[in-house]
Amino acid sequence: MAPTPPTDAELNTLIRARLAALGIDLDQLPPGSTPDPETGSPGQDSVLASLRSFLRGTVATLAAYQLPVSGATDPEVAKALSQQHAPVLYPANSTEWRKA
Repeated sequence: MAPTPPTDAELNTLIRARLAALGIDLDQLPPGSTPDPETGSPGQDSVLASLRSFLRGTVATLAAYQLPVSGATDPEVAKALSQQHAPVLYPANSTEWRKA
């Protein structure tokens, strides 16, 4: 059985929770979809609609990406290879950063 896509309300809850974890409160934005005339800040509904669209499209595409491998590679091995870390230009800096 295929999973059912999340509803707008479920995505709104996810978005608000993730933003709250980062210290961002959408209630600071003007209600509705009309931008604030003084600051130009988008309305809450506009922000939520944009983020829902991003989650429904871009995230699934990125999650499905697999690094290219030769045609002779076993599909299970190709899956494992796609989970490897991307090469880093200066690995020493990355190593020190991960220790923190």
